[in-house]
Amino acid sequence: MISNTLCLATRPDGPLRTEDLTIVEVELPPLARGDVLVRNRWLSIDPSIRIRLNAETPDGYLPPFPVGEPLSGLAIGTVIESADPEHPVGQLVSHMHGYREHAVVAAEGSTLGGYGGLTAIDPGELPEQWFLGPLGSSGLTAYAGIVGVLGVSPDDIVWVSAAAGAVGSLAAQLAKARGARVIGSAGSPTKVRYLSVELGLDSAFDYHCESITRAVAHAAPDGITAYFDNVGGDHLAAALGNMRPGGRIAMCGAISGYDLTAPAPGPANLFQFVAKGLRMDGFRAGSFNHLMPDMQREIGGYLRSGRIRFDERVFHGLDAAPAAMVAMLNGENTGKTLVRLDTPETSIDTDERP
Repeated sequence: MISNTLCLATRPDGPLRTEDLTIVEVELPPLARGDVLVRNRWLSIDPSIRIRLNAETPDGYLPPFPVGEPLSGLAIGTVIESADPEHPVGQLVSHMHGYREHAVVAAEGSTLGGYGGLTAIDPGELPEQWFLGPLGSSGLTAYAGIVGVLGVSPDDIVWVSAAAGAVGSLAAQLAKARGARVIGSAGSPTKVRYLSVELGLDSAFDYHCESITRAVAHAAPDGITAYFDNVGGDHLAAALGNMRPGGRIAMCGAISGYDLTAPAPGPANLFQFVAKGLRMDGFRAGSFNHLMPDMQREIGGYLRSGRIRFDERVFHGLDAAPAAMVAMLNGENTGKTLVRLDTPETSIDTDERP
């Protein structure tokens, strides 16, 4: 069987361009025992994909994608052929072989840092794509940071960077639902209004301001107790400068450096860790799989009641996947960026909220 698959055409030199990616027809192997053939329906477009497009990746992270080889990413699809009795034909599953129309997936195959193994999904009355978003990797990342790492409580003042994104918007709303005072930052006045009006955060600011450090100080004159970091760089430095003694930082991303051709300088105020007795934990969702049932129960309840809002930008067709990746990395999304494969729409993208 032949499947259209997104591959790396050339390594990006700076910001990703659509021409750095190409769609190739790939012949799929026959099924071995335990394999299933999946027709993908939804592709998750996540910032971390950019790290693996470089010639080298950070120590301890996943390896770079070879030029000419298929990309990997989270996806949801339907089993159309099976050599595994646990995953029969017709079952809806999530897995890590996205960026292609069809995939052969092994039940005991590889994962993306511990997350993304072949998993059956029963969405019930909920949108199935939410199991890539608020009830999937985005939700688990937000929950791991807010609950597993930071242990946010009503006594906290929490700053969430990139708070209009898929993970950040959930992290900010989850902290708010747990009683904390929450500050969000984003990259445009429109997103700042979204954080304040739509998500109901206590304060929000555009990080293109003159000084991020002063913006945080204005929003929290007495300092912050916790910081959920999606950005790194100058945002992390601003958090250190505004952190109360004993403050905590959960770092799940550093998107400010993903497109850089040389390493960015680190914060110049790292001695704040010593002076204030701060703690910072870097984490990945795959290390917190044990929290998945709790996450789906809590966030699922908030979604059903309307206490948490989740927005999506949906592109249609594999041909639109490069544009979806570029748009997401350029910060053009609010909420989750997805590609839908199994519908005949010809428009490149839509904003959707179930």
